[in-house]
Amino acid sequence: MIGVMGAGAFGTALAIALGKAGHTVNLWCRNADQARDMAELRCNRAYLPNAPFPESLHVTQDLALAAKGTALLIAVPLQSMRAAIADLGAPSAALVACCKGIELHSGLGPTRVLEDTLPGITSAVLTGPSFAADIAIGRPTALTLACADNVTGAVLQQALTTPTLRLYRTSDTVGAELGGALKNVMAIACGAVIGAGLGDSARAATMTRGFAEMQRIGAALGARPETLSGLSGLGDLALTCTSDLSRNYRLGLSLGTGEKFDPSITVEGAATAHAMLRIANEKGLDVPITRTVTELLDGSTTITDAIDALMTRPLKEE
Repeated sequence: MIGVMGAGAFGTALAIALGKAGHTVNLWCRNADQARDMAELRCNRAYLPNAPFPESLHVTQDLALAAKGTALLIAVPLQSMRAAIADLGAPSAALVACCKGIELHSGLGPTRVLEDTLPGITSAVLTGPSFAADIAIGRPTALTLACADNVTGAVLQQALTTPTLRLYRTSDTVGAELGGALKNVMAIACGAVIGAGLGDSARAATMTRGFAEMQRIGAALGARPETLSGLSGLGDLALTCTSDLSRNYRLGLSLGTGEKFDPSITVEGAATAHAMLRIANEKGLDVPITRTVTELLDGSTTITDAIDALMTRPLKEE
C-alpha cells in the first residue's frame, strides 16, 4: 500500500501511475469538496480531467490511512510542506518528498525539511524531468530517487518503479535536491530570454551558463558532479527551460514580455532564487544568473539592464 499526500497535478499523476501498476493507493486530499468530487467522478477534473482513476486508487481525507504502507509520497509545494506534515506524528511509512526547491526561511531542501519537522523519520526525494500529464497517461518517464539510506532507497526504488515510470537511485540527496531546485531558477531566466525576443541561441547560452552555475553551487554545497549531470539536474534543466508547460518558464516569459503573471500559480523557482542568493552571498559564490532572476522578480532591474549586465561581465575562460 502506498499513500500520496496532495491531490494537485503531480500527486494525482503519481497516484494514477502507481494504481495502474497494481498498488493500492490512498490519495489524500485536504479539500472536502475536491475529495468528494474526485471520488464520484473517478478523475481529478481540476488538473487531469482526461486521466481516469484505476480501481485501486482511493481518495481519502484520513491522513493516518495515507501514511500507512511502504511509502508516503508528499506532493505539496515545498514552502507549505512543513506545515502540511506537522500533524503526521511518527509515520511507519518512508516519507518521499515529491517537490522541488529551497525553503525560503531556512535554506533547507525537501529531505532536510522533513527530517527537521519529524525527527527520526526515513526520508527520500523523487525528482527529475517530468510533467504530470505525461505520467498520468502512461508516457515513459525516468526520475531520480535519492535516499541517504541505501537499503531504504533500494526498497523504495523497487516499490515505486512501474512499467512506465523508471527510477534511478542515488544516495546523493543534496545533489538531487539542488538540481531540482536550481533548474527552476534557470527556467525563469530562459523564459525571460525568450519573452524578451532574444531567440533560441541566447536561450541555449543561458541554459549552458546556468548549468555551469548549478555545478558551481553544487560543488560548494557537497553535491556529487555526476548527480547534477543526471536526470535530476541536466535532464530536468533541459525539459523545464524549453517547454511552455513549465510554470517557472512561463513566469520568465511574463518577465520578458512585461505581462502580468497569475499570482495564484505556485512557482517554486521564485522562492528558490531568493533563498539561493542568500546562501551564495554567505558563501561568496558567483551566481550571476540567480542574482539576475532575483532582481527581475523584485523589480530592481529591467530585462534590458539585466541583459546588458550579463553581456558585459569580465571575459574569462569557459
